[in-house]
Amino acid sequence: MQEHNEALFDEAADAVVELGNQLAEQNPETDPWALADGLLAGAVHFWLYAHQPQDLPDPDDLMSSRERLEELLRQVMQSAEESEYLHSPNDSDVGRA
Repeated sequence: MQEHNEALFDEAADAVVELGNQLAEQNPETDPWALADGLLAGAVHFWLYAHQPQDLPDPDDLMSSRERLEELLRQVMQSAEESEYLHSPNDSDVGRA
């Protein structure tokens, strides 16, 4: 089951990137930041929907809305830190010689 979940995770992430690429190609005049912000907003809404407490939640899974938000932020930070796009040569904290 874990392998299936990991494969689905990868498939979902790839699908969002592909959707972003398709939308960018269809709208070459659009601001890529606005497009990315919209993709992120949709992902956040779906994540929050999917992580709502169930009618009969497992006591180990009970979290407050604040704890769910903290978990979302933890996962976003982890994904960003693992991304090849986190660091850019144009970042303000990059040294110049």
